[in-house]
Amino acid sequence: MVRRVLTLTSGRIALAILTAVALLALLGPWLAPQDPLATSDDTLAVTSWAHWLGTDYLGRDVLSRLLDGSRVSVLGSLEVAFTALAVGAVPGILSVYLGRVFEWLTLRLADTLVALPFLLFAVAVIALLGNGITQAMLVTGVLVSPLFYRVSRAATLAVARSPYVEAAIVSGASVGWVVRRHVWVKVLPPIAVALAQTIGVGFVIVSSLTFLGIGVQPPAPTWGGLLASDLGYLGQRPWAPLAPALLIMVTVWASNLLADAIRDVSGEAGRAFALAGRARAGRPDRNRPVHSGGTR
Repeated sequence: MVRRVLTLTSGRIALAILTAVALLALLGPWLAPQDPLATSDDTLAVTSWAHWLGTDYLGRDVLSRLLDGSRVSVLGSLEVAFTALAVGAVPGILSVYLGRVFEWLTLRLADTLVALPFLLFAVAVIALLGNGITQAMLVTGVLVSPLFYRVSRAATLAVARSPYVEAAIVSGASVGWVVRRHVWVKVLPPIAVALAQTIGVGFVIVSSLTFLGIGVQPPAPTWGGLLASDLGYLGQRPWAPLAPALLIMVTVWASNLLADAIRDVSGEAGRAFALAGRARAGRPDRNRPVHSGGTR
């Protein structure tokens, strides 16, 4: 699938941007030119050779804080996406095979999670468990999981009606073997699309929570936290929110662009497979001898 995504221009652009963001998350704390927590008397300074993006209201280097805060933002979005994947995709696949009781329970649970406002619920859980990005993202991932549940369930229902899957079940194959051998390959493309979209949603959620000061302990830097602090000093530094806002926007756009690229290559592969099947059904194989009732 990765090779097919790389054949598209949109896929190459999206992967290049997301790779750069991932490198920022890995190397950002080491690339920071100064201590991101060190304060100074040079507050709200403009860009200079000493401070490429200026300083904030406490005299801290903005570029260093932006680089250091990339790790929390990226890891938080990935935590949301993979928590939602684990909580939603597995029950969605198994709901087709484990009977009506399990199906009814998981459907009602998914409907309940959809109805819960994730921001208020995350605030309530943090109030109980303490302020921390890990518990905030875990809770948010659980609330986003119905997306994966519905996507995986719909794809599994389509595959479960296939003759080869029904034949495998009739022949005595276990549910685990059927899922690993037949279902997972067909369900993977829509789940990959949902995962790419959820990474973008995770960036928005992490930025929103940290913008409100939820999930992080000051003075730890985050992209959302930098955006919130810069908005308070627009009169002195009107251009300051551009850097964190641009990083958030570009990352979310690249995630959605990657999801579109995966959807495009998955649709092309499916259409090619269907066309090949119709061609084989409607036209005899040229390598196979054609027997005629007549004689020459």
